[in-house]
Amino acid sequence: MSKGVFKVPTPINEPIKNYAPKSAERIELQAMLKHLRSQEMDIPMYIGGKEVRSNDKVRLAPPHDHKHTLGHFHKSTKEHVKQAIDAALAAKEKWANLSWEHRASIFLKAAELIAGPYRAKLNAATMLGQSKNAFQAEIDSACEITDFLRFNVHFMTEVYNEQPISGPGVWNRLEWRPLEGFIYALTPFNFTAIAGNLPTSCAMMGNVVVWKPSNTQVYAANVLMEIFIEAGVPDGVINLLYPSGPDAAEIVFNHKDFAGIHFTGSTEVFQNIWQTIGNNIHKYKSYPRIVGETGGKDFILAHKSAHANQVSTAISRGAFEYQGQKCSAASRAYIPSNLWNEVKTLLQADLKSMKMGPTEDFTNFINAVIDEKSFDKLTKYIDAAKKDSTVEIIAGGNYDKSKGYFIEPTIIVAKDPKYVTMCEELFGPVLTIHVYDENKFEEICDIVDSTSIYALTGAILAQDRYAIELATKKLVNSAGNFYINDKCTGAVVGQQPFGGARGSGTNDKAGAKINLLRWVTPRTIKETFVTSVDYRYAFLQAD
Repeated sequence: MSKGVFKVPTPINEPIKNYAPKSAERIELQAMLKHLRSQEMDIPMYIGGKEVRSNDKVRLAPPHDHKHTLGHFHKSTKEHVKQAIDAALAAKEKWANLSWEHRASIFLKAAELIAGPYRAKLNAATMLGQSKNAFQAEIDSACEITDFLRFNVHFMTEVYNEQPISGPGVWNRLEWRPLEGFIYALTPFNFTAIAGNLPTSCAMMGNVVVWKPSNTQVYAANVLMEIFIEAGVPDGVINLLYPSGPDAAEIVFNHKDFAGIHFTGSTEVFQNIWQTIGNNIHKYKSYPRIVGETGGKDFILAHKSAHANQVSTAISRGAFEYQGQKCSAASRAYIPSNLWNEVKTLLQADLKSMKMGPTEDFTNFINAVIDEKSFDKLTKYIDAAKKDSTVEIIAGGNYDKSKGYFIEPTIIVAKDPKYVTMCEELFGPVLTIHVYDENKFEEICDIVDSTSIYALTGAILAQDRYAIELATKKLVNSAGNFYINDKCTGAVVGQQPFGGARGSGTNDKAGAKINLLRWVTPRTIKETFVTSVDYRYAFLQAD
C-alpha cells in the first residue's frame, strides 16, 4: 500500500456574507426560507445509517410564529437509545481503523458542503427553528461550524504529530487511540455550530457517537445529519435520536461501554450528569471523559477612563444579539458614575431603534426567545423588577406571546450589586446594570469576581492601561474568555478558544487542540533495537 506523510489544507476562517439588499446570498436565503416554510418536514432518527420512525411525533414551530408548523420529529424511546448504542459499537472497529486522512477528508468535505451548496438551507433552518436573524445564523450555522470542521482537522494532525523524544538505540512513539466505547453528545438549542461540533470533534478522532440535540434545535440538526451523510460519515458512526433526557440518561450512564460525554447546556443538568457518572463509576470499562460547557453570568466592566459610546455599543451588541441567548452574552454590567448619564442616553437610543419581529424580515434586529418555558421564566423576572422599588427598568420591559415569544430588550438598573438579576443566569434579552462610584474601581472588581458562580466570559473597557492590567489580574479566574475593549461575545474558532471554569464548565476549549485531546487515549510504545542478553549491570562487578 502506498504511504505518505500527509499535510491537510491550511485552515482559514470562513468569510462572513453580509446579506445586503439585492445581494446574491440574500436572494438565495429568502427563497430557501420561503421553500422551507411551504412544507412540513417528517424528521426521523438516524440509527446505524437507517431512518427510524416512532409512533410518537413532536411538532416543530418557529419561536417567532408558533402557530405555523415546520414539521414533526419522531420521539425516541429507551429502546431506540439501546439500538443507537449497539449501532455505534458495531461501527466502532472499522471506523477506528480507518486511516486518519480518510476521516479528515470526510469532515473537510462536510465543511465545504456547508460553506457552499448547503449554506442557505442550514442558515434558513436555523433562522426558522431557532429564531436567529440572517446575520446571527450566518456567523453560527455557516461560518462557525465550517471553522470547527476545518480547524479541528488541523488540530487533529497536531495531536498526532505530538511525539516523545528517543534516546540512543531506542525509538519511542505515541499512538493516539480513540476512547474504548461510545461517546454521548448532548447539544443545546442556541448554536447550530455547537450541535455540529460536539459529535464531529469526537468522531473525527476515531470515536463513535450517540447524539441527542435539544428538541428546539432538531430542525437544523436534521440538516446537519443530511450533510454528514452526504460527506460520507459511515453508518453508525454518528447516531442522531430524540429521547427525553431521563430516558437517555438511564440507558447511557448505566452502559459498561460509556466512554465519555461532550455536553453544552445548563450547569444544573451537567452537575447531575457528573454525579450520576460518579455513582456508576464501577460499571464502566474505563473512566469516562466528562467535558462540558455550561452556564454563564457574563459581565461588562467599564472604567471611568472608557469611552461612553464604546461601552454602550459593547452592551447593546453583547447583551441583545440573538436575544441574549448566548452562553457568552452580557447579562450584568458595571458602569462608573462619571459615564452613567451618557451611557444611559446612548443605550436607550440604541434599544429604541431596534426592530423586533420574525427572522424572515431582515430588518429585525431582535427576534423571539426559544420557547414558552423561557418566555415565562424571563417575564417573571421582569414583572418582579417592575414591583421592586430598589430597581428601575430604564428600557423595554414589555412582552407578548400571542404570535411568537417576543420580549423587548430590557435594561434593569439595580442599586444593589447582588440583586437577583445580577447573580442568576437568565439567558434572555434582560441586562442588569449597577452604577458604581467611579473612584472605587478596585472594589468593584472584587464584587464582579464574587457575585456569580460562573466564569465564562467577561470584558473590561478602559483607556487607562493600569486599570486594564488591574482588572485582568483581579479577574483572572472570573472568565475563561476575557475581552479588553470589546464586547464579551463573538469568539472565533482558531482565534479565541472558547470555554470557562467554575460553574461554567470544564474549560476544555472548543475550537482548540485541547478539546480533541479529550477524545483520545495515548499508548506509549518503546522499541529497543539491540536488546540486552544479560541481567547484570556494570555496577555489580567487584573492584
